[in-house]
Amino acid sequence: MPVNIIIGSQWGDEGKGRITDLLASKSDIVARFSGGDNAGHTVTVGEEIFKLHLVPSGVVHDNAICLLGGGVVINPQSLLREFKGLEERGVDISPNKIKISRKAHLITPGHLALDAAAELRRGDDKIGTTLRGIGPAYTDKTARSGIRSHLMASPEVLANIVHKHITETNDVLRFVYGADELDADAIAAEYHEYAQILAPYLVDEAALLYGAMDADKLILAEGAQGTMLDLDHGTYPFVTSSHPIASGALLGLGLGPKSAERIIGVAKAFSSRVGSGPFVTELDGEQALTLRGTGANPWDEYGTTTGRPRRVGWLDLVVLRYAGRINSFTELVLTKMDILTGIDPLPVCVAYDFNGETLRYFPSDPETLAQCKPIYVELPGWREDISQAKVWADLPVNAQAYIEFVSKETDTPVSIVSVGPERTQTIMRE
Repeated sequence: MPVNIIIGSQWGDEGKGRITDLLASKSDIVARFSGGDNAGHTVTVGEEIFKLHLVPSGVVHDNAICLLGGGVVINPQSLLREFKGLEERGVDISPNKIKISRKAHLITPGHLALDAAAELRRGDDKIGTTLRGIGPAYTDKTARSGIRSHLMASPEVLANIVHKHITETNDVLRFVYGADELDADAIAAEYHEYAQILAPYLVDEAALLYGAMDADKLILAEGAQGTMLDLDHGTYPFVTSSHPIASGALLGLGLGPKSAERIIGVAKAFSSRVGSGPFVTELDGEQALTLRGTGANPWDEYGTTTGRPRRVGWLDLVVLRYAGRINSFTELVLTKMDILTGIDPLPVCVAYDFNGETLRYFPSDPETLAQCKPIYVELPGWREDISQAKVWADLPVNAQAYIEFVSKETDTPVSIVSVGPERTQTIMRE
């Protein structure tokens, strides 16, 4: 059976976790394919809120096996902390439920220290990294000096390699950044313990995934971050260190291009991003507060991982068209439609003004993008409460028109509409 892929269409935080949770109920395997614990996925089940960083969002479903794929970078300490929190709430976190690819790479305190030191040195030119060691871990992977998770099958070997890694990292911290050194002995001992706990979770992901496909099982690939944070195709250098796009899903899980059937782009009904970088439709003041919220509600625009208030702005269709082309979306999911209730009119960016030139495509360099101004069309808003809408006909005419406008402008059908944080607050369209 083919693979379904969920991709963020903007700068992350689009609500991918709850859409993964929704589709996981009909999936046999839910697989994370990139990123690390810099990701933050929130799943709301009734009164319970699950904030996940590494474990795939399908973990709350009994039917789905959860895989951390080869393209993921894993901080064992963070993963075990997440395991503990889930287990305390009655969620199965056994090796029968959760699998770790032997090809995934490990994050160490050395990576975290290098991340923090590099960001501090950048000063006012900070990228806005989450300081989770993601970039340095992927740098080591690219330099062929990374620490693969298969080493956890041999705790003594892993401990020796981690000790050598920390010793070498200390040289960089001391001589390049003038930062404090780390305790190599203590960290090596920690990783020896982590390996003993996590070794039973290791799996050959190719055997697992291709065996599942041969058995006509359904695989759901869960993305982290969003298209505009892709290392090659995002707003470089204000990007992540991996490929949170559809082709990255295939690469991170070792799947062939013909594996993909549905490629589902998830987008908010407006725009947001965390960290630095150009943001053409960004708002401030009262308008921003209306979209962001105060932070009192988990549904508000504050980072699941960092807790930082997100920058917010009107919906940018230049971005969505660009994301659609890169990912070959077969459909779109539009989340947080309920947040737009009461705003009239609703501006939507359809193009950019670059020094008098109208651009309908997304510029490839941040210098051009920083000079772009949004060109808006205004759509009529609605005042009716849509949070209890169950079917398409329950939505006000103007809400339907807003969704249809997005679909037409992106040349992509909108298959799912979210009108609130819970599973039940979702409208499935045929």
